[in-house]
This record gives sequence, structure tokens and C-alpha cells, in this order.
Amino acid sequence: MILTAWATLAALGVYFWTGVNAGRARIRHGVPAPMMDGPEEFLRCQRVQANTLEQLPLVLAPLWLCAWFLGDAWAAAGGLLWCLGRIAYALEYYRDPARREFGFVTGMLACALLIGGTVWGLLLR
Repeated sequence: MILTAWATLAALGVYFWTGVNAGRARIRHGVPAPMMDGPEEFLRCQRVQANTLEQLPLVLAPLWLCAWFLGDAWAAAGGLLWCLGRIAYALEYYRDPARREFGFVTGMLACALLIGGTVWGLLLR
């Protein structure tokens, strides 16, 4: 399950990247902790980071279940699709939150495919 481990590290890397972006925006706009309100650019970065954190359980659990019950390559492909979707979501949201749908839908599709792959793998057993 080496590929799934790499996909997991990639997902954590995406989360780390969004956290760094939120931290940089906090510093750039002088928003002291624990304040969660500030200029729109800060709020966008903070929301992307929080939303990515909210999505991690939805991808990590089925990622590993899919790897176990269906296969390493299938799971890793779903995990990498999620990473690409979350990167697109972040970049879209940073520019214009109203245009975040492609990245959001891609990430959710990846989660659905991982869950479906797990179910399929379980049914094959």
C-alpha cells in the first residue's frame, strides 16, 4: 500500500499548504490569534484551510479502506484526485469564492469514488 501512503502524504501536504497560506494571510493582515475576523483575503484563506480540515476524515478513512478492500492503485488514484480537487478549490476560492465549484465537486467526487470502491471491494469478498 505504498501508493496509498504517498497519496496520504500528498493529502496532508495539501492541508499543510492551506494552513501556511492562512498563517501568512494572518500575518500580512495583522490578524492576531485567536481572532477569526479580518479582511476578506484573510477570511478566504482561513475558510479554505478550515474546509480542507473538515474534508480530511471524509477522504482519509475511505482512502485506506479502498486500498485494503479494492487495491492500492485504485485508492491512490482517488486520493490524488482529491488532492487535485482541493488545490483547484483553494485557488478558485482565493480568487473568487463564487467560482469554487469545480474544485469542490472534484474533491467530493473523489471521496464518493473511494467510498464506492470500498463498497465494491467488500462486495467482491
